[in-house]
Amino acid sequence: METVNIDQAQTNFTEMLSRVELGEKIIISNQGIAIAKLVPFRAASNRSDSLGQDRGLFIVPEDFTAPLPEEILVAFEGNEQCKPIV
Repeated sequence: METVNIDQAQTNFTEMLSRVELGEKIIISNQGIAIAKLVPFRAASNRSDSLGQDRGLFIVPEDFTAPLPEEILVAFEGNEQCKPIV
């Protein structure tokens, strides 16, 4: 997190806002004492607004609930070293 003095903040305000918009946080100080912090504005997360936003990006395959292949089951049970699946 960068700290800038008031004069730097006034001179480079637009550039600083661009950096903050990308997620950076900047502290503004007056004579070495922090007086403000610029942080990105994020609206309060509303879970109901985000539900379903990825709809259609993943389709559950027909064999999703089918039993796993024997070599994978054995590896999960710890009876055999895992072998790379090719």
